[in-house]
Amino acid sequence: MRRLLTAVAALAVPISLAGAPAVAASHGTSATAVVKHAQVAGKLNGPTALVAQGPDDICNFTDSRPTLQRGSSGAAVQQAQCYLNQAIGAGLDEDGDFGRLTQSATRDFQRCAGIVVDGRIGAQTWSFLSFWANAPGAPFC
Repeated sequence: MRRLLTAVAALAVPISLAGAPAVAASHGTSATAVVKHAQVAGKLNGPTALVAQGPDDICNFTDSRPTLQRGSSGAAVQQAQCYLNQAIGAGLDEDGDFGRLTQSATRDFQRCAGIVVDGRIGAQTWSFLSFWANAPGAPFC
């Protein structure tokens, strides 16, 4: 089954049909750069489609993307734990409790993705988690 790659709405990525680079307004990171990074690292092969998150998402606990940190709980934490398991093979229980193990897995993922390592799941980490978890060939790290 072929999965479509995901770009989280939090990135606010406008894509030009004329082939101009897509720009992520909120963090100065282009979607083209994200895809290129994944291709260079051998994580993606061939043509890549970026689509909004939808029913083909690998994890379906919630569409909510709040900032999460140690002590957070609920469906959004389950979603993040599922993404961490898919993206890096974290082996977390998807119990909705953001404890020490989820924080450690989050830091491992952030290091692997080359993004800010703070052990919290904010907009940037959500966007990378969603993208990597739904990419063919996951886990990557």
